[in-house]
Amino acid sequence: MHSILEQVAETPSTKTVRIDGEIEAVPGQFVMVWIPGVDEFPMSVSYSGKRFGLTYKIVGEGTRTLAGMKETDKVGIRGPYGRGFSIRGKKLLVVGGGTGMAPLGLFVEEAVHHGASVTAVIGARTSDELLFEKRSASTGARILVSTDDGTKGTKGLATELAASLVEKEAFDSIYACGPEKMIVGLLGLSRKKSIQMQASLERLMKCGIGICDSCALDGKHICRDGPVFLEADLLSFTELGRTKLDASGRKIPV
Repeated sequence: MHSILEQVAETPSTKTVRIDGEIEAVPGQFVMVWIPGVDEFPMSVSYSGKRFGLTYKIVGEGTRTLAGMKETDKVGIRGPYGRGFSIRGKKLLVVGGGTGMAPLGLFVEEAVHHGASVTAVIGARTSDELLFEKRSASTGARILVSTDDGTKGTKGLATELAASLVEKEAFDSIYACGPEKMIVGLLGLSRKKSIQMQASLERLMKCGIGICDSCALDGKHICRDGPVFLEADLLSFTELGRTKLDASGRKIPV
């Protein structure tokens, strides 16, 4: 059990909770958060080390309860779990859609620290929902913004902005986290241009350690084999962008 130190509103729908404790996580890894009497659910680690942080969108009972918790309130934390991002190459293109920037903000910091040249495309529905734009810019990375409604940066999807970049520049790797349709679009782009790619995938998780099978995807488990996958795995997934399992184990459209 860990105490909450503070809650920071990042956007109208997204918060970061800082936790009293230390977790050394690879960018892209996650923890399971337990709120006694409510639920347990996965969250990406957005700040590693002491006073580690978790950034989340308020979408259900668990996150609504967490958003209302105050300093000194306690939550259970187990992890970190899963496979995170690895730095491959020197010139990197990072594409984050919505709360997909939660793990990618930490990755941008790590990659720049290790000498990589990073271009980050940050996408959101509207300017108020852009996540970790200033944080990523403070590393010295080049930041480009796209919004669905055109309120900031390029009007349109993050995939469209990324596509325009790879037509003009050579990148060693693409890193992605966000809506699955976005990831599928970037995967096609990486294949067309023969660029290495890593993407963080999201599925319903109950255990976090590969036992319950709720996050199964084409014979692999998001929690144990991912959540970050390389392009070879991404290309092999027949269900990617099409179906996922609901809480009862039924396949439903993504």
